[in-house]
Amino acid sequence: MSGPRVVGIGGTTRPGSSGERLVRAVLAACEDRGATTRMFGGADLAALPHFAPEIPERTEAQRDFVAAVRECDGLVIGTPGYHGGVSGLVKNAIDLLEDLNADTRVYFDRRAVGLVVSAAGWQACGVTLQALRGIVHAMRGWPTPIGIALNSAEQRPFDEDGRLIDNALTRQVALQAEQILFLAGAAR
Repeated sequence: MSGPRVVGIGGTTRPGSSGERLVRAVLAACEDRGATTRMFGGADLAALPHFAPEIPERTEAQRDFVAAVRECDGLVIGTPGYHGGVSGLVKNAIDLLEDLNADTRVYFDRRAVGLVVSAAGWQACGVTLQALRGIVHAMRGWPTPIGIALNSAEQRPFDEDGRLIDNALTRQVALQAEQILFLAGAAR
């Protein structure tokens, strides 16, 4: 049996957003521990049409996204904390996963889900992280105990080349990767 497969979802319409970088960091930590990963960043999410449940036809990008999640053992979902909630870009992608409703593993069932929030203030970080946990629970997923919150108004965790240099966040990224893979292993 091959190693676990982990899918990353997150970002904004701005290339190189801090949230997308953190999701990629968690995926890299999962890869370091033997996982195969795939990232759906801001540009990928922006290319997805608005979810319309009454329209059964899907674009190639939508089918590819749903298939990747269907086949994965774990996820990392990152969102900016826009006004205390999940961004529309990320929520649209999550809503598209309604296509998993008739699967043997419905939605996020038996999938470990790491959560990452980047917001311009601690209140938005906490509220958005809690909202994302609620979504994952509603979709039958297993949120990792560690959630990662980045206060972009106070923290500068990346160097000029986009590498994570904040020691506390680096430890959280490693811990979240370990928890995703532990839970994914339990489900396999």
